[in-house]
Amino acid sequence: MSNHALAERHRLTELLAAAGPDAPTLCAGWTTRDLAAHLVIREHRPDAAAGIRIGALAARTRRVQDEYAGRPYEELLRLFRSGPPVYSPFALPGADEAANTVEYFVHAEDVLRAVEDSAARPLPPGRAEALWRRLPMIARLEAGRRSPVRLTLAHPDGRSLTVGPAGAATVRLTGEPGELVLFAYGRGARTVLDVDGAPDALEALRHVLPLP
Repeated sequence: MSNHALAERHRLTELLAAAGPDAPTLCAGWTTRDLAAHLVIREHRPDAAAGIRIGALAARTRRVQDEYAGRPYEELLRLFRSGPPVYSPFALPGADEAANTVEYFVHAEDVLRAVEDSAARPLPPGRAEALWRRLPMIARLEAGRRSPVRLTLAHPDGRSLTVGPAGAATVRLTGEPGELVLFAYGRGARTVLDVDGAPDALEALRHVLPLP
């Protein structure tokens, strides 16, 4: 069975190492050092990581992340590369694959695409399919929650899913699964094959989610 999370972990570590600690990322306000610290506390400090999702705890998470960001960059990369410790929820069977395949793919692209002339890379077919399987939940929780229009996200092979407010105008985006995942997370996309919708619907969407 393919371990897509492990493959993306290795790719992300290599990109962080190549970029160095002070490179920009697509995560607003974060350098590669900040991103590496975020990745480490998710796995190594579950007591402090809750603020990633829970606003009331965000201040403590920021404090702990800042403390980790002060560590040597090579140490952060070593901790991340080594995987979750035994006490981490991500060490439970199947948890790393389920929770981190998309997480690490997106953050790898956050590093790669922060460089203006970087090129989007084709994904192995199995990796692309793994991202497509996870797209419905991501689309509902991320793009669907923020979008003022209905969104139909379509695979080039004809499969599609629709999220967003019922009764609103629809915008259809057709592209590879990785690009649709990045769009859903608000990162934009580089190789979306087609965007179709009424001009006023497209304009409304652009206010909350970048379009290619």
